[in-house]
Amino acid sequence: MKHTISVLVENEFGVLSRISGLFSGRGFNIESLSVAPAMDPELSRMTIVTTGDDRILEQINKQLNKLISTIKVLDFTSEDFLQRELAMIKVATAPEDRAEALRIADIFRAKVIDVTPKTYTIEITGVPAKIDGILELLRPMGLKEVVRSGPVAIGRGAKGVNP
Repeated sequence: MKHTISVLVENEFGVLSRISGLFSGRGFNIESLSVAPAMDPELSRMTIVTTGDDRILEQINKQLNKLISTIKVLDFTSEDFLQRELAMIKVATAPEDRAEALRIADIFRAKVIDVTPKTYTIEITGVPAKIDGILELLRPMGLKEVVRSGPVAIGRGAKGVNP
């Protein structure tokens, strides 16, 4: 099962290493990890996406809560939450494909952020399935490079990890 976990931590040296060690020590792969300062600059918010057994993930959540630098942990797996991802996609654009690439970008409400004679670079935000959808349509043109941020998540309404 896929788990999206939001962790509010003290912004200090080594905290990322300790948290990722909890996952690797139990044989879990972190599919994506996003870390940035929170509203309080002395805190950071981590969004971790992983896939695994619910029982072991429950142990990881408990151990995350035991770390001194951890302020709050929220596993969004069974919660109502919002999720977005950013992607930049560099696609080959032969003269006959340029209009089609622009049409696809428009349909997905993406925007072209760079143009060269042979490529378009497209920026898109949305749920991971939306990113997957545009990639599927652009792939036949020739993807040159894809950079994805991985999802970030926030609870709906009053749910969240604010201290």
